Amino acid sequence: MTNPVIETMKTRRSCRVFSNEMPPRHLIEQACQAATYAPTGHGRQSPLIVAVTDRRLRDRLSAMNARIWNELTISRGGSPRECIDPFYGAPVVLVVLADRSVPTYLYDGCAVLCQLANAAHAVGLDSCWIHRAKEEFDSPEGKAILCDLGIEGDYEGIGHIVLGYRAKEIPAAQPRKEGYIRWVE
Repeated sequence: MTNPVIETMKTRRSCRVFSNEMPPRHLIEQACQAATYAPTGHGRQSPLIVAVTDRRLRDRLSAMNARIWNELTISRGGSPRECIDPFYGAPVVLVVLADRSVPTYLYDGCAVLCQLANAAHAVGLDSCWIHRAKEEFDSPEGKAILCDLGIEGDYEGIGHIVLGYRAKEIPAAQPRKEGYIRWVE
C-alpha cells in the first residue's frame, strides 16, 4: 500500500515557471499552518513565516534578491543577468526568518522551508525554494522592511518558498544516485 504522505514527498518538484494566477488564501494558509509543525530544536519554534501576497512587496523582494544574485555572481567572476525574476513569476512569496538567539535557528528554518514545499504540493500548489534571504534581510533595506512589518528581534532570513501554479509541465525526477542511503547494521 502506498503512503500518501510519502508519495507527496516523492512527487514534489521545484517549479521555475509560474502563471500569474493568485492561489486562494485558504491553500496558502493550509501550507503555512502545516509548516508550523516542522521539527525545531527543543520545540523552541524559532522560525517565523511571512506570507507575502502584496504585489508591491513581492516585486521589491524580487528586485532585492536579483541585485544580490548579480552581486554574488560578479564576485565569483560571472556575468550579471538583466531582467531576471529570481521568484520565477510566482505570485506568492513565503519568507522564512528565524531567531538567531536560538542555537538551532538555521536548522529550524530549513525544516520549515522543506515542510512548506511539501505541504504546498499536498494542497495542489507548486513551489520553489529560493536562497539569498539572509543577504536580503541583513541589508538596511531588508531591516527596514521587517521594521515596517512590525517584526522585532534578531531574525535571519533563512530562505523563501515561492508559490503558485505552474505555467508548464515540470520534468520528472532524476534517478536517485547510487549510494544515497548507507546501511550500518
